[in-house]
Amino acid sequence: MTLAHPGERPTPLRIRHVQAIPLNVNVNLQAGGVTKPTSLSCVIVRIDTEDGLTGCGFTAITEEEVVAAAINEIAQPALIGQSAFDTEKLWDRLYWLLTPRGQSGYGSHAIAAVDVALWDLKAQALGLPLHKLLGGARDQVPVYATFGFGFLDDEQLAAAAAEWVERGFTRLKMTVGNHALQRRDEPRPLSAVIREDERRVRAVRDRIGNSAQLCIDANCSLDPYHARVLAERLSDCDLAFFEEPMTQNDARALADLRRRAPMPIAAGQNEGLASRFAEFFANGSLDIAQPNVVITGGYTQCLRIAGMAQAWNVSIANGGAWPFHNMSLHAGLAHGGFVEYHSVAVKVCEPLFRNLPTPERGWLTLPDAPGLGLDPDWDAIADLAKRPLSRGTGKA
Repeated sequence: MTLAHPGERPTPLRIRHVQAIPLNVNVNLQAGGVTKPTSLSCVIVRIDTEDGLTGCGFTAITEEEVVAAAINEIAQPALIGQSAFDTEKLWDRLYWLLTPRGQSGYGSHAIAAVDVALWDLKAQALGLPLHKLLGGARDQVPVYATFGFGFLDDEQLAAAAAEWVERGFTRLKMTVGNHALQRRDEPRPLSAVIREDERRVRAVRDRIGNSAQLCIDANCSLDPYHARVLAERLSDCDLAFFEEPMTQNDARALADLRRRAPMPIAAGQNEGLASRFAEFFANGSLDIAQPNVVITGGYTQCLRIAGMAQAWNVSIANGGAWPFHNMSLHAGLAHGGFVEYHSVAVKVCEPLFRNLPTPERGWLTLPDAPGLGLDPDWDAIADLAKRPLSRGTGKA
């Protein structure tokens, strides 16, 4: 607790030090009998308070060095000396520093990482697991396994799906689109891509039968026409949802697809501002909204989006991976939904955090430790970053 001047109250959770650590984590992904080396970037944020508590924030799927620089050079001076309890105040302050005219991208990633650390601190200070502080709706969340990647051939893909079903997962997701718009000059016609997608989805459905729900994710890689054609061709595959089917998450085009498609439409995992979700809801674009706490401005903004979704009677779920951070939101809220157990993201987190929870029969049980309930391995993080971690010295 910070010492106060005579007649003044001490400031609880006064922020003493902020450091963003950019990482690029190498992992070996194993699926369908194939081992593929890959890597994924992320940023860890460490916030230390005068009370002796340390909060850990996180963001990913971005340019790690850019986001870390934004936090260390721009956000950090605005946070020192403030109370970590004041999440609404600090979120607004960072918004005007980093996204003052509605920009998204790197600024929203930076805000998300800081906000996650602040909520971790608040829950620790109150002695509560974060999902209890957020509302305590449940202690478990349903998960779906993202397993189906473009580097797998049809047989490997089907084998990978069967492996996840054998592990007790009853909800699976695979990618489609294969970066079609980005790669269309190879040449590689979109019509050929969606024909391949249709074949791959059917290979998985034939292998697993009706033993699991199956979802597809185009990662915004199709145009509206080809997204609609693919949805029509897969009408008999009993798909649980079609995620981010088209470029730019075009709200009006998504609404048109939703009226035509035989399966539910989901999107939003990479959107940075609540105003984009307001556009989705007003246009009737989505069956499932997918804010992601480590991308979409942290818990502070995702709570706002979840409230809007509930008012519009739209379901929410976690898309965009990072289950160990998103599970608290969906366990905390009565309106919470499915959490994505993305195999690559899980592999990235394993060397960064100790004692990560493991799903059982398709459900993930929330930790009962105060805060996020994660245990950052700061020595391992420093080693991966190849730089020392600064804990700060003295008072702000």
